[in-house]
Amino acid sequence: MKEGIHPNYREICFQDMSNGFKFVTRSCASTKEMIKMEDGRELPLYKLDTTSESHPFYTGTQKSVDNMGGRVERFRNRFGKTKAAEVAAPAAAE
Repeated sequence: MKEGIHPNYREICFQDMSNGFKFVTRSCASTKEMIKMEDGRELPLYKLDTTSESHPFYTGTQKSVDNMGGRVERFRNRFGKTKAAEVAAPAAAE
């Protein structure tokens, strides 16, 4: 391998700042802070706003579009009670 052109690939601790969840993986991300792990290792710390432990999609708190009805159904619910629909309804009943 050619010297001096490859990034520093090493173990880094990623920490979710919203709930304190931590995980260690290998990365080239540059960091300025260090953290002391429970096993005694001192690793670079990369702070994250959201991880799989706090994101609504992964925690199950996100609303699914499938549960809310389809697009056509939502359109009919929203705009089905207009004057044009009221005029057309009696004509269709006859």
